[in-house]
Amino acid sequence: MRTTHWAKALLLTLLLPLAARADEGMWLPLFVKRLNQADMQKKGLKLTAEEIYDVNNASLKDAVVQLGGFCTGEFVSSQGLLLTNHHCGYDAIQSHSTPQNNILQNGFFAATRQEEKQNPGLFVDILVRMEDVTGKVLEGITSATPEQERTATVQKRQRELADNAKENGKYVAYVRDMFGGNEYYLFIYQRFGDVRLVGAPPEAVGKFGGDTDNWMWPRHTGDFSMFRVYADKNNQPTATPQPGNVPYVPKKHLPVSLQGVSEGDFAMVFGFPGRTQRFLPAAGLQLTLDQTNPARIKLRDTRLKLWKEDMDQDAALRLKYASKYAGIANYWKYYIGQNEGMKRLKTVDAKKAEENALLQWIAQDPARAQQYGDALNVINQSYAGIREFNLSTQYVNEAAFGTEIIPLAARLMPLATALKAGDKASIEKAVADLKGPLAEHFKDYSAPTDKKVFAALMALYMQDVPQNQQPDVFQTVQKQYGGSMPKYADYVFSNSFLASEAKLNAFLAAPTLAKLEADPGYKTYQSVYQNYVQNIVPKLQGLQAGLGRANRLYVAALREKNSQKVYSPDANSTIRLSYGTVRPYRGRDAVAYDYKTTAQGILEKEDPTNPEFVVPQKELNLLKLKDYGRFADKQGNLPVAFITDNDITGGNSGSPVINGRGELIGLAFDGNWEAMTGDLAYDPELKRCINADIRYVLWCVEKLGGAKHLVDEMTIVNNGPNPGVGPAAAASTADMSDVEKMKVKTEQGGKVKIKKKKDAAML
Repeated sequence: MRTTHWAKALLLTLLLPLAARADEGMWLPLFVKRLNQADMQKKGLKLTAEEIYDVNNASLKDAVVQLGGFCTGEFVSSQGLLLTNHHCGYDAIQSHSTPQNNILQNGFFAATRQEEKQNPGLFVDILVRMEDVTGKVLEGITSATPEQERTATVQKRQRELADNAKENGKYVAYVRDMFGGNEYYLFIYQRFGDVRLVGAPPEAVGKFGGDTDNWMWPRHTGDFSMFRVYADKNNQPTATPQPGNVPYVPKKHLPVSLQGVSEGDFAMVFGFPGRTQRFLPAAGLQLTLDQTNPARIKLRDTRLKLWKEDMDQDAALRLKYASKYAGIANYWKYYIGQNEGMKRLKTVDAKKAEENALLQWIAQDPARAQQYGDALNVINQSYAGIREFNLSTQYVNEAAFGTEIIPLAARLMPLATALKAGDKASIEKAVADLKGPLAEHFKDYSAPTDKKVFAALMALYMQDVPQNQQPDVFQTVQKQYGGSMPKYADYVFSNSFLASEAKLNAFLAAPTLAKLEADPGYKTYQSVYQNYVQNIVPKLQGLQAGLGRANRLYVAALREKNSQKVYSPDANSTIRLSYGTVRPYRGRDAVAYDYKTTAQGILEKEDPTNPEFVVPQKELNLLKLKDYGRFADKQGNLPVAFITDNDITGGNSGSPVINGRGELIGLAFDGNWEAMTGDLAYDPELKRCINADIRYVLWCVEKLGGAKHLVDEMTIVNNGPNPGVGPAAAASTADMSDVEKMKVKTEQGGKVKIKKKKDAAML
């Protein structure tokens, strides 16, 4: 059988990792032994590859979970106790908070299993195994296969492989493409649907520094929360919380080290990074810089300011919107930093230089020119066309769906379909399916706030998007409301049953298609949706059809040209590991950062007039007394955070940071401002992973939270170098003597009230 040049190129692409040394990246654990083990051992790894990833025996992969599809967590006890970030558990914590029992603000640690709080809808996925299925997916496909046929064949095989692996619902399975569709991997998970909140520090600890410190180093944030995974009596997953469920016994849980970290120590991060775009071409980077990020920044900034106005005036509304605000603000600042970084580091210019070198390499060989020659040209032409419609996409996502009434209207689409069909059973099912989501929506909803956001964001949509791409509803605003979106917002929110839980429930009690289609909120959604799917999507699909093939060839060409380099595939929410060392960095000229922070920084940042830097009184007392117990470092300080040069991105939040012996030393929770381009281009000199030191986490649980029973449940190793320092090392502040209370009072220059709480589990 004759081997075509295309087949040779594909074969070389698949074999390249065997020949080169790994440096940085987010690596598939399946290939640790082949690609990474030797390099990891040089950096300080003491484990074997099988102790990291093994299908038949317990390994580190069994201790790491994907939480809710958006974060990472890790088992730290044999009873299913799970650690993750505070911002990963934020929504769950907020959902259990009320003005009368605000555990988001005050903190919470369950004293007993009965106090652990159920979270319907929250789940964890635990990897069973992964498999390279590239050969099965691409069998028989050649360079002559028409792109449309290739796409259909590949998608069909991906579905079939995943469906077969699910074993009639026993597992969750999917096939993900890597390297732009040059490789494919099957991932099989067990999904546990009973995940209960166990504990979290006060928000002032878990979110210390707020938006000001977000994406910044140095940090002093106790960004952690605790959950417990439950299973049935046979240790098997259940889809929802069940009365007979018991704590899950994981195959592996991580021992927790109190030894601490030093510069140069090995560090491994295991988790589920969300998305990187390291292979994004220069034209894509330029579009992100010029259009995509500025639109996101502008629209999110508008929404956040309007939310904050109302949140600052109403404590109950602040609690309702706390999780929503935090989620939007996180990536609002990220997009700002990414654009600043792209300009500062000249990321687009660097990519153009790489592409020029690639073009020269392709031109040197007629066979390469035939195979890859038009890839970059097609990419550039495609992005030029996409640029014309890109704002429509961003404004639909960030403006129309940045309101709350429009996404709510979208939820009624299945009901509209059932009403059109006139099928009573389907109508009843659609209504029943809405009950839970609608109750959750209105629990944290303010119609007056949403009306302000609607008026502002839809006005920007009407102002910024080309008129020939706008939905018909904007013509209505111009003709009937003089172009005033606030006036149109008044009309919508006064007349739409979507703005009122009582009115919506009344409609659902006797729904009709006529009533639904006449509703101004639903009509607005339909206008936006129909315009987008009918007028924008077809044009984008035409442009992206050729882009998929061109990107695939572009990535294959890069890997073939740079055969001495081992590329890791872009992150795509599949399980990965990265490895590096504890390492300081120079942020810019004359600015150098240490690799660790201590509790002294909390006291230095403390500002009772700034909500982002308030320190809870109990923590303030403990820190002033240096009541650190066994969690102090060799110098007698309480470690708070440290940085490593591990390669991470969103989705890695909550990931375990593991030392060379496989012990937990911290929780990854953020990246640094100077390397906000990291999802697009990795810079080993600047990119840092910011981690909560496990000793500060445990101090917050035991000393601050009074939940020593949770620490006792863990496997603690390398008991700390210091049995405790400070005048109150052996006793909690709640039990301070009068002399000690007087000392705190003197240090603070004011009166100190210290009450011993009846419930030690509640801060």
